[in-house]
Amino acid sequence: MTAYAAVVLAGGAARRMGGRDKPAVPVHGRPMRDRVLAAVADAVPRVLVGPGGSLPADVLVTREEPAGGGPVAATAAGLALLHPDTTVVALLAADLPLLSREAVGVLLDALATGAGPGASDGVCLLDDRGRRQPLCGVWRVPPLRAALDRLAARRAEGIERAEDTGRAVTAEGTGRTGGTVTAEGTEGVERVGGTGRAGALDGASMRELLGELSVRELSWSAAGPPPWFDCDTDSDVRRAEEWTR
Repeated sequence: MTAYAAVVLAGGAARRMGGRDKPAVPVHGRPMRDRVLAAVADAVPRVLVGPGGSLPADVLVTREEPAGGGPVAATAAGLALLHPDTTVVALLAADLPLLSREAVGVLLDALATGAGPGASDGVCLLDDRGRRQPLCGVWRVPPLRAALDRLAARRAEGIERAEDTGRAVTAEGTGRTGGTVTAEGTEGVERVGGTGRAGALDGASMRELLGELSVRELSWSAAGPPPWFDCDTDSDVRRAEEWTR
């Protein structure tokens, strides 16, 4: 079995669920966050990025910068807690109540069998519409760190250029205007926790990050509930409840 770490992202705004703590919403009597953490119980370490709460003692908790900065900023915050020698990480949303240890094992095996020259940087599941689910995947840590650094540097440079000219800047692919960042010149774009300058990834999209990586996609064909199913609405939660009965 491949040794791996796990980073679980739990800091979303949950606007379609009234802004409540979505990962804490129970499915069949157990918070979705706890179900995801249980699916990676053998990961070392397990990192939760988002509000803490009642968690197993071995789970490390951190927050993205700034809080609510999105999944890419949260990914960077989670990786910052991993040992420099960590080679593989499961990157997971905290609203995957149907995720199983079996599914994580399939992803890890797929990544391991694709080792060698030209290997993919990560493996993730596809949903029933053929859409990539990057927060239901496993990734090689070195290229993931490098991709975050490149993205942070590129975004920071764009913000600094806009500040120099007094223009507004919109982050590529996000539709969000970049926040105020003190311009320090190119030498100011430095590694902070191995993930580029603090705050540079605020609002970055997973699409931007995946553009820096090679990804292998897997369709889930095993029997039982689909592990990629994420709960964005109360209706999704009710559907997940039906699958877990």
